[in-house]
Amino acid sequence: MVITLKRREGMTHDEFTHYQRNIHRPLLMSIPEAKQYIRRFVVSYPVPAPNYPEPDYDSVVEAWFDTMDDLNALYFCENFLKTVDPDHENFIDLNTFGRIISEEEVVVG
Repeated sequence: MVITLKRREGMTHDEFTHYQRNIHRPLLMSIPEAKQYIRRFVVSYPVPAPNYPEPDYDSVVEAWFDTMDDLNALYFCENFLKTVDPDHENFIDLNTFGRIISEEEVVVG
């Protein structure tokens, strides 16, 4: 799964990054289902890149699962729905939230 995130209005990129790293991510990792089902979890943040346009997002999240059932077991469990999901509105512009469920095709590497 790949998720694109943009910060909520009134929040700087640094505030967004701090919140995602130090508040939201530990909250997600505190639920047992995260440890059970997530196989790999990567968050990418934009860096200054001369000659490239400003990024549309403040971070991109990549989460790997062994099966679609495992992905669903995490995202529809009570702990995620009651503890983690409500926290998204504290730092994400939910109107610009993007997500794709995908299968990776390695081209190089």
